[in-house]
Amino acid sequence: MGETRVDLLHLLEDLRDAYPGSTEATILTEIIANSLDSGAATIAMTTDPVAPALTIVDDGAGMRRRELARYHDVAASAKTRGDGIGFAGVGIKIALLICTEVVTETRRGRHHVASSWRLASRNRAPWRWIAPEGRVPARGTAVRLVPETALSPLVDPGFVESVIRRAFQPLFDPALGPILREQYPRGVTIVLNGRALEPQGAEAPEVAPLSIRIGRKRRPAAAGYLMRTTEPLPEALRGVAISTFAKVIRRGWDWLGLAPAGADRVAGLIEVPALAESLTLNKADFIRAGTRGAIYLAYRKAIQEAVADQLGLWGEAGESAERARRRAARPVERDLEAVLADLADEFPLLTPLVEQRAGGQRRLAAGVSIGRSGSAAAALGVCEIAGPVEPTPTTHIDSVADETAPVPPVQPGVASSHVVADARMRRPVRYGLSVGFEARPDDAELGRLVDSTVWVNEAHPAYRRAAASRSEGYHTALAVALALAPLAVDSAKEHAFINAFLSSWGAAIERRKGRSRR
Repeated sequence: MGETRVDLLHLLEDLRDAYPGSTEATILTEIIANSLDSGAATIAMTTDPVAPALTIVDDGAGMRRRELARYHDVAASAKTRGDGIGFAGVGIKIALLICTEVVTETRRGRHHVASSWRLASRNRAPWRWIAPEGRVPARGTAVRLVPETALSPLVDPGFVESVIRRAFQPLFDPALGPILREQYPRGVTIVLNGRALEPQGAEAPEVAPLSIRIGRKRRPAAAGYLMRTTEPLPEALRGVAISTFAKVIRRGWDWLGLAPAGADRVAGLIEVPALAESLTLNKADFIRAGTRGAIYLAYRKAIQEAVADQLGLWGEAGESAERARRRAARPVERDLEAVLADLADEFPLLTPLVEQRAGGQRRLAAGVSIGRSGSAAAALGVCEIAGPVEPTPTTHIDSVADETAPVPPVQPGVASSHVVADARMRRPVRYGLSVGFEARPDDAELGRLVDSTVWVNEAHPAYRRAAASRSEGYHTALAVALALAPLAVDSAKEHAFINAFLSSWGAAIERRKGRSRR
């Protein structure tokens, strides 16, 4: 009789790849999250680059012997979604990929046990009971990670501190203390190499507290603040961060759908404990479908309104993210027709993107399909209409409405990619190049060509810098050029294509400006 075997190495690699950060950062944040879920008030970390080893000791609830035995089952988790931030129970298991040994010691009542765990082969991760080394004096759990190399970031105190401060920013911010007190009544102190990490509150000339209530409840369901500085903030701190149970889940402006006038000088932090049950398994985003998705969308709308009101008081209320993308794409879409028609002779693979008309004149039906990665509109190629759109002969602009709105059925006169003014008009369907926007945080490319759509990566740091300086138009054109460059037959011609594209695009802009002056 045969048996089912599991490729543990492949499984662990898949788990690791589901998290957006580095492997070391994922391991750190997951272990801290497990300690917080156990009710720990003190979490002590010790780095030893000589051994090398990283030891994390907490004074939480600890585990019984049978719980520690189950802890080694890669597919098992005793946690419940919504009761904590470490519900998936897979973080410590990822450590097997980069550590030669994972030692776990735990103490709860009369149970004081320890185990040693390692990945021996693709299919085996043996563990054994060992004698406790006394790292847990009364109650709690200690984890000792032995990385494969002394150069591992896990034994670098600077790396460890920066990851913990960024991932668990609310723990170090006194302004978030009141709303976290219910979850962590004893408070939380994190110690690194014998030194308690000091609190760091918002330091800015202007700080505005935010208190968000859902329904008719008196107690705030979410709390935080916005701050505005006179100088540009570091890119990693810009935008609004949303956290749950003190762990930061998202950061920036994209998730909130706002684009302040001074986006590089405004930041914020909002803690929403109730959103723990709406987290995805990798805890890097929120579920947007079903009951859990409805909870997230309700909180998102409330946060949007609170943040928008404060930005309005500061005079920072800019256009919405969808409107900003639409504004950036309009001039590019307007000029793409002429640009591709100019280049089609020199680069024949562009021909499918250009429509042939009678008399030898080429025409390109360009359309903007602005959507979010993973949305129903992006997946189905159908975009919601946020408001009335007046189509021009060569440009058709669609926009995505708020995620809380249902997707309206496509009606005659409101098409997704090509606007049809009247169902009785016999106009041929035109196939051309479209420009869309999606967030791909782990992709280094500015844009990618999928079928006949160039998807601009709005999560790329270069796009965010362009948005802050209101130069999204040039960035979008460059992203389109880079995405189309592989159509230049061979790599030797790609550079020539990019130069020719940008040159032709600039000429098209000048022609358009000349017509407008006349």
